[in-house]
Amino acid sequence: MTKRLQVLLDDAELSELQRFARERRMTVAEVVRQTLRAARSEVATPDLADRLATVKRAHEHQFPIDDIDVVLGEIERGYLGARPQ
Repeated sequence: MTKRLQVLLDDAELSELQRFARERRMTVAEVVRQTLRAARSEVATPDLADRLATVKRAHEHQFPIDDIDVVLGEIERGYLGARPQ
């Protein structure tokens, strides 16, 4: 099933898009579809190896560890300018 998408462009943008499509012997709709597909693939999620490498790098650091309620309380006191107890 296909759905319709409405995109509002000013006259100059539409003219440029029409010229671009005409030069490539494509419809404006196909140019838009291909552009959206390309943009979506550029922001694809990183592969598993990249994600695991990130987790391993994070694990090498020493982060403060405590009960979540204690940590949240410290953060809140910090926002309020209160000193730790």
